[in-house]
Amino acid sequence: MQSETQINNLPQFLALTSPGIEILLADELSALGADNISQKPEGVYFNASIETAYNICLWTRLASRILLQIGAAPADNKESLFLAASEVNWSELFSDSTSFAVDFVGKSKEIRNSQFGGLTVKDAIVDHFRDKGFARPNVDKYEPEIRFQARLLKGEVKFYLDFSGRSLFQRGYRQDSGAAPLKENLAAAIVLRSGWLSRTNTPLVDPMCGSGTLLIEAISMAAGYAPGIDKSVWGFENWLSHQEDIWQQQLEQATVKSNEGLSALDLKVYGSDLDPRVIKTAKQNAKKAGFADFIEFTCESANDLTNKFSTPGTLVFNPPYGERIGELPELVETFTLLGHTFKQEFADWTVSILTANKELLSLLKLSSAKKYKFKNGPLDCVFALYHLDEKQRQKDAALPQNTLEVENSAFANRLTKNKKKLKSWLKNQNVECYRIYDADIPEYNVAVDVYGDYVVIQEYAAPANIEPEKVAKRLQEVIFFAPQVLGVPTERVVLKTRAKQKGTNQYQKLAQKKQSITVNEHGALFKVNLWDYLDTGLFLDHRKTRQIVAKMAKGKSVLNLFAYTGSVSVQAALHGATKITTVDMSNTYLTWAKDNFALNDLTGSQYQFVQADCLKWLKSNEEKFDLIFIDPPTFSNSKRMEDSFDVQRDHIAVLTDAAKSLSDQGEIIFTNNKRNFKMNHEEITALGLKAVNISDQTRDMDFQRNIHIHNSWHITKV
Repeated sequence: MQSETQINNLPQFLALTSPGIEILLADELSALGADNISQKPEGVYFNASIETAYNICLWTRLASRILLQIGAAPADNKESLFLAASEVNWSELFSDSTSFAVDFVGKSKEIRNSQFGGLTVKDAIVDHFRDKGFARPNVDKYEPEIRFQARLLKGEVKFYLDFSGRSLFQRGYRQDSGAAPLKENLAAAIVLRSGWLSRTNTPLVDPMCGSGTLLIEAISMAAGYAPGIDKSVWGFENWLSHQEDIWQQQLEQATVKSNEGLSALDLKVYGSDLDPRVIKTAKQNAKKAGFADFIEFTCESANDLTNKFSTPGTLVFNPPYGERIGELPELVETFTLLGHTFKQEFADWTVSILTANKELLSLLKLSSAKKYKFKNGPLDCVFALYHLDEKQRQKDAALPQNTLEVENSAFANRLTKNKKKLKSWLKNQNVECYRIYDADIPEYNVAVDVYGDYVVIQEYAAPANIEPEKVAKRLQEVIFFAPQVLGVPTERVVLKTRAKQKGTNQYQKLAQKKQSITVNEHGALFKVNLWDYLDTGLFLDHRKTRQIVAKMAKGKSVLNLFAYTGSVSVQAALHGATKITTVDMSNTYLTWAKDNFALNDLTGSQYQFVQADCLKWLKSNEEKFDLIFIDPPTFSNSKRMEDSFDVQRDHIAVLTDAAKSLSDQGEIIFTNNKRNFKMNHEEITALGLKAVNISDQTRDMDFQRNIHIHNSWHITKV
């Protein structure tokens, strides 16, 4: 077993890192004195003396962990794994007074999860100490004094001492890493790939610096500063073969060399970010790292980037990826503008960008010199390198360029036309929320809604036969021009994707910003949330429906079923309804409805709010109402309902129960959003009812194009 752990009497190690960094790590290990380097998908294997291994721990910028192999044997089930672990002389590695933990990586047909594998190895370790007559060492999963790792691959298990300890990439200078942290070893890899280290006498600029990680790593590398000298806890400290005198010698040499390099450093790098809180964090991190004198941070938007330098340099940055709601509209604008800025102001510079959103790179309209694949946490990323030299400029001249003029965009032209068309209508209406575009042009398959000072863009799921790149390109154009045409800043643009939901309720939860704004509709105030749900709390297509119901409600008792946020109830109350019962199954939306009533100073016992399954409640209700409004989902199989609901299949059952709750002269407004819904007039007649289609009357000016947006019926007793 030991023959595989040593070559030329040198122990074998495994250096772990993030995908994409392995080749750089192999080069780094070679420079640090490692032998027999072998790059594999799981990491980089190498042989080294203990002295060299200590040195690697102090100087590696790219590894996340260094593991020392202590054994290997065939294993594919619990018995063979236990036997393999039992062959390791654990009591020669650590004492029974030292707490330990076991990490397990890999699986086989019989060993299917890491917890099972780790527990098996742990049992073998404990049994070894007991059989040797020692006390049972304590297991500490969270802060063990020594840690081991078992890695099962292709029928063989290898056992490792966690030599360096976890998270070598954590240098210790980051007090706060922001919302999307970039690991230090990945930042170091980016700086290496950018090429700046071969020309440190030229400017280095990060226009989206965040917490400053890229620039701090760049200074550390330029100074020749060993990142490990500031690490306080090491994995080998409680290893019985640890050679403290050699370690202290290596640590002292690295410290002296690092301080000398830092003292001799004569350069400055530059970072900027739009968020002043982030800049404050970046300055704190740079100060803690000891590099504050070498980094100049400013609070500035990347949209305002200009070249302030007399010589060409390197731009390197890791922008947000647009993963979080609200980010993408600003990024589309930024990348479009940056593409022009780079070409106009940064001739002969190198531009280096890491992103998980490769579609954003196309907005630059630059041809990349090289692209590398990395992973930032779970996200697949591309690192694109651009050389803005004459050769590159000639290549870029042949590319189709971005046109920032509205007249050059079919979407922008249509949006401008729609805005002009609705202008006179809006002038005469007391509304702040309306739809201004609804997939008018099939290639631009989105809806654009205005909510006061905000714009909501809803992207409809594209047909499967449309290439994803074309879909992304069209969406980018929409995101770029919509705020321009509508005069709204990009930070007030909200992007959502609306796909067909099967088997779920219509109110899909998206984010958790818990933010809302108040809007006015014909004198009524409503709370809307543009961020946390697919729908906002106010169905714009039913604006006219609400007015029709409200005018009918004067002096009458009203029942609002499937009430959502109670907007129909509010309008009815403001128009003089004597009593209103608002019913919905969701406590969240019923509370929202109460908030809407409070916004309009509507209080009193005449306003009842009922949390219940509307179908069950309606069956048991004995009260009579003059006006019943019913707006059920197209389909629902909520866990809180006994059965699924399909509006086409079940509308007669609902109307049968509703008719029992209707006063003699009462009226029902029944509406739904099912495309091609067909009212069963034969069954309606059998119930003694008459249904008149009023869909055309309930569609307002901004929904005239979409005749299928909803269908509405006025139902009365014959």
